[in-house]
Amino acid sequence: MKEKRQLWKVIIISGLTLFISEKFYADTATTISDDTCISSENPPGNDTTSRFIHKIGIEIRPGYIIRTNPFLQGVNENMRPIKNSLSTHLNYSFRSQSDSYTDRIFGGVYQGVGFAYFTFGESRQIGNPATFYLFQGARLSRIYDRLSLNHEWNFGLSAGWKPYDPSDNYYNIIIGSKVNAYININVYLSWMLSRRLELTTGIALSHFSNGNTRFPNAGLNTASLKTGLAYHFNDNKRFLPGTSSRPPIPEFPRHISYDLTLFGSWRRKGISIGEERIALPDAYTVLGFNFSPMYNLSYRFRAGVSLDGFYDGSANIYFRDYVKGTQLTLIKPPINEQSTLGFSGRTEYVMPYFSVNLGLGVNVFHNGGDMKAFYQILALKIKFTRDSFIHIGYSLQNFNAPNFLMLGIGYRFNNKYPVFPR
Repeated sequence: MKEKRQLWKVIIISGLTLFISEKFYADTATTISDDTCISSENPPGNDTTSRFIHKIGIEIRPGYIIRTNPFLQGVNENMRPIKNSLSTHLNYSFRSQSDSYTDRIFGGVYQGVGFAYFTFGESRQIGNPATFYLFQGARLSRIYDRLSLNHEWNFGLSAGWKPYDPSDNYYNIIIGSKVNAYININVYLSWMLSRRLELTTGIALSHFSNGNTRFPNAGLNTASLKTGLAYHFNDNKRFLPGTSSRPPIPEFPRHISYDLTLFGSWRRKGISIGEERIALPDAYTVLGFNFSPMYNLSYRFRAGVSLDGFYDGSANIYFRDYVKGTQLTLIKPPINEQSTLGFSGRTEYVMPYFSVNLGLGVNVFHNGGDMKAFYQILALKIKFTRDSFIHIGYSLQNFNAPNFLMLGIGYRFNNKYPVFPR
């Protein structure tokens, strides 16, 4: 119960951050004003439009479950494959006005919150989870004035699962907790039917898992089609004729910034004994830091390296001299065998409010065993103030073995990224 409350706190705080960060995202350092971006159709003193364009939408996503384990392939209570999914989504988003620097630089970027309800045709064994998520999207390319190709990511929490139970739901080896993380990426066509009404059609990939906080954690993956309708409020500048009075986008000031992130979480672990794998009953503490010099190449991208320090309370634990039929004695090694320093290459996709960080690294200073690892990191950074952020990340080993969550805070030094009035 404590773990579920902690997960919900993370996503609730993240959602609140999206809406209050605007107040604290002060335009210190380099600031570029939109005052010079006023067109003849919108002269100074006559602009009565909102700073933001607001949108509400509804979507339906019929999908196909990617069957990666025996439970989904037919080894279950009904002895038949579990193949289909269906979800309905209600969402709200906002973006900057169409002629703003933010809109022009980031391709009509929008962000918001959504709610979804999922069914998999097996409420008895899997459940029908409800999902709350943050999302952000932008234009990949404009095909013509009313048609564009867009991308979007969703990140949130889902509740209402029927998890594994050794006596009542023992076939379910994919979901171990009632609350699970939800990650989605989708690509779609945006058709503007009118100035206010938008039709969307595309494809989506979704992943559900608990971040290795409880066993089992095989997770559930789906591939879906999506279609939806959205209504835009106060979008008064869309489809207006272009004007040569708009100034060019200012050149980006390239520079090196330094991100310091502190994080912590918990994880579960299983230990193999012969051909049997035993799930340990305790949750183990994870603590760490990342120090990342990043070269800011453009408005949208930064790249660099990172010094990564980890402490994993589950690393290198083992059973002493186990003989079948005898009591198990669990041995926990000293802290130097559960800690490591590593280096990773990082790249970061930068958007207003959010940044998506990817890393590939290797532990360099360690005492072997579990700490001898090639690791991968996927992280979402949510801006809180101009220089601080909330960090929600996940670590894998060898691209397939779940490692641990990375829930923390960070600060950016020497931040010279331009700030735009939104």
